[in-house]
Amino acid sequence: MDKLVLFNNTTRKKLLNKRSGESKFGEHVRMLPCISNIYEQLKSLDVTHIIIGLPEDVGVFANLGKLGASRAWEATLKVLLNIQSNAFTKANTVLILGHLDFSDELLEISKLNQNKKNDIKKARKIVECIDDYVTHIMQLIIASGKKAIVIGGGHNNAYGNIKGTSLALNKPINVVNFDAHSDFRPEEGRHSGNGFSYAFAEGFLKNYFVFGLHENYTSDAIFKSLNETKTIYYNTFEDIEIRNKINFNDEMHRALNHIHKKPFGIEIDCDAIENIPSSAMTSSGFSVNKTRQFVSFFANHKNATYLHICEAAPKKKTSNQIGKLITYLITDFIKI
Repeated sequence: MDKLVLFNNTTRKKLLNKRSGESKFGEHVRMLPCISNIYEQLKSLDVTHIIIGLPEDVGVFANLGKLGASRAWEATLKVLLNIQSNAFTKANTVLILGHLDFSDELLEISKLNQNKKNDIKKARKIVECIDDYVTHIMQLIIASGKKAIVIGGGHNNAYGNIKGTSLALNKPINVVNFDAHSDFRPEEGRHSGNGFSYAFAEGFLKNYFVFGLHENYTSDAIFKSLNETKTIYYNTFEDIEIRNKINFNDEMHRALNHIHKKPFGIEIDCDAIENIPSSAMTSSGFSVNKTRQFVSFFANHKNATYLHICEAAPKKKTSNQIGKLITYLITDFIKI
């Protein structure tokens, strides 16, 4: 647990903006008092949801993407702590565990060049190390009987989410992925574009549904691979939103039907949301409200086990926008 930095009162006081007559979310969330016996503490706590931050973009770098996902966690905390605490937001059912400190890994990739093959190989080795830490913390959270909310980082962390959850439950899990890309690329070394293919190949992922694939950014080889795999279903953004061949709500039900019989994860890639700063920002995507409906719909099923929101890449001017977006999605997952 050497990477885990607990969320504490010092951080809370620094970020919390109290206002007379109001009760803020951050005033009522739970925190762990110490870093020893994490599993026992989590298991004994009377909370339903545990939030963990993954401030890294090593997997994005290793996939030749634009950096910035490492900043999403801090942007989220600043907003989340300052929303209202009321009967809807249920702050007292939530523990903010803290974040995994990947500052050493980020320093390592800052010295690498994305245009050099050997440097990309090095970055992909670093992603494997990150996988281990994410897997371990997810295994602890899920084994404690709580639902996990994972914030920030690249979509490479889907692998650790899936593996950790699968190990905790001692069986493969299912996943629905709200994404412009399948992230089912070849096993060529770990990066943000192949978390699901690795998890599937290693037996941690069973049924997989990719919701809203962008036809312009999915290769023939990927479509062929998806079509040939019986436990993978998908739809395309264009069929739903452009050609209106299929209905958004109907497709959510189809996706749920594919995954609901086992514990499942909900993966939200901010690349799928229109005009949201991310590693592969799109000018044509689902609206924020559609994204919120998606999270709320799947969160309402008893087998929803974790929520992962990734790839958002805030800058100084867009930090509050990203923080608000992710906070809405977090509270939509909690309000069940």
